[in-house]
Amino acid sequence: MAYNSKDAYPRPDFVHGNHRWTPLNDGWSILFDDEDVGLKEAWQINGVPDKVSVTSATDTSSTEALAQKLAAFPELKEKGFQAPKSQSRENVKKPINVPFVFQTPASGVFDKDAHEVLWYERKVVDPRQKAEIEAGDRVLARFGAVDYDVTIWASGYPVGQHRGGHVPFDIDITDALSKAWHTTGKRELNLVLRIRDSPHDLSQPRGKQYWAPQPESIFYTPSSGIWQPVWLEVVPSARIGDSSAGTVLRSNKISEGLLEARVAVLGRRAGHGYSVEIEGSLHGLSVASKKENLPGDKDYVSINLGLSLSDEQKSKAPQSLTEVAPLDNAECWRGNVALWSPDHPTLYDLAIRLYDSDGNLVDEVKTYTGSRHLDWNRGDRTFRLNGKPLFQALTLDQGYWPETGLTPPTPESLKLDIELTKKMGFNGCRKHQKIEDPLFLYWADKLGFLVWGEMANAYEFNEDYAERFSQEWLEAVKRDINHPSIVTWTPVNVCCDILHSETYTYFLTSESWAYPNLKDNVDQRNHIRSLYYITKTLDPTRPINDNCGWEHVITDLSTFHDYSDAPDLSKTCATLEGILGKKLGGRDFFVGPVSLDDGRRDEGTKHREGAPVICSEMGGVNIAPAKDSEKGERDWGYTTASDPKDLLKRFEALLRAVVEGGHICGFVYTQLSDIEQEVNGLYSFDRREKIPATEVRKIVEAAKKVYYDSLPKEA
Repeated sequence: MAYNSKDAYPRPDFVHGNHRWTPLNDGWSILFDDEDVGLKEAWQINGVPDKVSVTSATDTSSTEALAQKLAAFPELKEKGFQAPKSQSRENVKKPINVPFVFQTPASGVFDKDAHEVLWYERKVVDPRQKAEIEAGDRVLARFGAVDYDVTIWASGYPVGQHRGGHVPFDIDITDALSKAWHTTGKRELNLVLRIRDSPHDLSQPRGKQYWAPQPESIFYTPSSGIWQPVWLEVVPSARIGDSSAGTVLRSNKISEGLLEARVAVLGRRAGHGYSVEIEGSLHGLSVASKKENLPGDKDYVSINLGLSLSDEQKSKAPQSLTEVAPLDNAECWRGNVALWSPDHPTLYDLAIRLYDSDGNLVDEVKTYTGSRHLDWNRGDRTFRLNGKPLFQALTLDQGYWPETGLTPPTPESLKLDIELTKKMGFNGCRKHQKIEDPLFLYWADKLGFLVWGEMANAYEFNEDYAERFSQEWLEAVKRDINHPSIVTWTPVNVCCDILHSETYTYFLTSESWAYPNLKDNVDQRNHIRSLYYITKTLDPTRPINDNCGWEHVITDLSTFHDYSDAPDLSKTCATLEGILGKKLGGRDFFVGPVSLDDGRRDEGTKHREGAPVICSEMGGVNIAPAKDSEKGERDWGYTTASDPKDLLKRFEALLRAVVEGGHICGFVYTQLSDIEQEVNGLYSFDRREKIPATEVRKIVEAAKKVYYDSLPKEA
């Protein structure tokens, strides 16, 4: 299966007009290094061999000991990976379809065994033309995401490394190409990647990737290696950096119509002057431009650009703009500023240009911004967008597909998931335990779709975890900070034990993922606090949902999970006291005070009066199969409907249970689609409707109406 991306630049949200790019998704091979001999045998220098012998005996006791570490899931303790029992075997180098991981059918490998060390290899030809070489242009190998820890060589020349399985990175291979030219007379090299992705290291962020060979309950097939697009890009030595490099485009001051831009410049030469210009336009109508010199002591420049149209400009608004944002619609405009919202996702186009001291254009980027303002601090339990109350009707979207795992089958699949969600009346999603391909956020911006950004958590708290998680979370926030569609940051999620009864499958709280002792462990609390404050420092414009579900440490939103059936959920949501009471397993909604042996005291936290309250997980209803033979032995949901009609009835009752109490301003329904054995989606795993989308939409719209009708008129 080929990932069709040859004509579609992987980052359409930030396009360099003068950069040339070449996809690198084909031509790769992979070899499993189960005894980790590759470095010792210098594969990075000599090339990856065609095969490698594995001769060590299986250490069954060690494997079982690793499984025992899964204390958060008692039922699953004995289900760790088992290595093959044979005393010797051969691993053979095979072609692999990137960006699909070896565990998926689409990769062409489809190996479900555990392999901790992987070697990827591919030939790379210098894509530069003669003039680009003479100009000193650089060649970057750009990786969307590689899980988890990767080191890269180019014809034996070390060119870089990266840790973190869900965020992008670039490797400059220019010098390696030059070395190849001087030593071989050819502008090509052998690109070699050594990737380590431990199946058993529970302090490694992994999200829903399971550690055992057979996925079950809420955990799915693991994902090791390259799982997002790879490409080469020819760039000028001095260039405009993207958000990961520090460019921030903030348009939340809608009354002023002000874009506050911080534009990062990479590769500037000491002693050379540069200037940066930003031009804003709206549907082809030029609005404003401004140019500033790059300070001599900084690698970025701050530019404030007014995006409010003049009356004359507004009177000349093109038809393409007035059709999507009627000039007399207050939902679309704040004065002469066009607003972004789910119903009217108007975006300003931005051109960012870098000039040298002679005024020559060095680099140009085409991107965009959405003018929108979030407010959650008025003390009336209301979440506002552009000054108006916003009810968030979201789905839990975990981003898995049948043949391709975490990677979408095609780039268009990400757009389709948004369209399917909106078709059912939802206005957004909580991206759960996954940092999604940025192309998803591009389409969320374009189509008007709210997104909660969330990190893939680990399971064990220690110093390694704290360092790894903090690093990757910051990289994720920086990557996505400029997307108007993102309205909440969620760094951490709670975790649960499984309890089966004759009627239902419940999840009982055992701990928050990687934070098993928030009740009395100040170190774990402090790490969550550090995530909150560093996120708030980077981005004060969005609320932070610190530990989604319960045991909040410091949070802007009071969120909770409740998978009860409608009668119990209705009882809970009838009063604020019921909502803020004990959660499953006796866990507290907020961590309380605790005294330490050394005399220190942590005061904990409590619900901030008037903070928005959101049921951030609910539902999870599957449908009982018509025949026993149709049911997989591992299929399950939180509760079970007898047939599609019963599912629709339960869905309606659940939504009414949440909104009719009048205390909640949003919900997250579990979930958009079935995933492997977790068959509680509104769509099947291959995105077919399980219940009519038109009927679901009516129910969702009715729930929104209940909320909006309950608001005081002055809201």
